[in-house]
Amino acid sequence: MGTHFYPMTKMNFLVTVGSDVGSAAFSEVTGIDSTVDVIEFRQGNAGSLAPIKIPGLVKHGNITLKYGLTKGGAFKEWVISCVNERRGKIDRQDVTVELIDITEGSPQSVVSSAAGATHMVWVFKNAWVAKYTGADLNSTTSEVAIETVEIAYEEILIPMEYGANTGGGGGGGGDAE
Repeated sequence: MGTHFYPMTKMNFLVTVGSDVGSAAFSEVTGIDSTVDVIEFRQGNAGSLAPIKIPGLVKHGNITLKYGLTKGGAFKEWVISCVNERRGKIDRQDVTVELIDITEGSPQSVVSSAAGATHMVWVFKNAWVAKYTGADLNSTTSEVAIETVEIAYEEILIPMEYGANTGGGGGGGGDAE
């Protein structure tokens, strides 16, 4: 008989920004997508009236990170440096999002990918903050103040599996709260 694998839950994940920026605790990551343009053409002497389709440029959408408002930190400083009107060169970083498989490993695997649980990972290369949205302020509610950061990137790497056996392991991070 074959081995059965359960689908991974999406509520346990880590987000790390570069090696010097670190991470923050995120409640949501959305917008992971890539699209390959389809180029259609037909040679003049083709026997068919249907065009041939070939792959074109690969385009990536922006990812959106939502997190609870905190007092500063390296991640917040990176965000501010990217959206500041008086900035110099944009500080591009690699952003790693790791989906933790809580069905394997010890209970620590929910908090740290170093525990060896197999999980999915996305690496967004040369990323920078394209949009910052501050928290909505409303004195009549008792909700957590949530900030939103939209990150543009140039390339996405999606290894098949990531964990202790493949050299993985992440920095601190954003397990969903």
